[in-house]
Amino acid sequence: MCLSIPAKVISIEGDMAKVSVGGAEYETSLQMVEDVKPGDYILMHTGFAIQKISEEEAIESLKTFEEFRELNENLDEEEKQTGERIV
Repeated sequence: MCLSIPAKVISIEGDMAKVSVGGAEYETSLQMVEDVKPGDYILMHTGFAIQKISEEEAIESLKTFEEFRELNENLDEEEKQTGERIV
């Protein structure tokens, strides 16, 4: 299974883009995706844009990531309180 992350394109130089993910900026290749411009959203995997997506799709995906983060934090806290590993 691979995980791709929604990212907003900030700028483009050649076939490379500067993108923003949660306030952090990364460089990613645009070689596999066509017609990308600043302001667009892409799915990024291991430094490559693999698909252009809508802003709505990006927002929904980021919400899901946040829900998983919160769930992990809750499980970690429960493990600390009980001393038991939760699988």
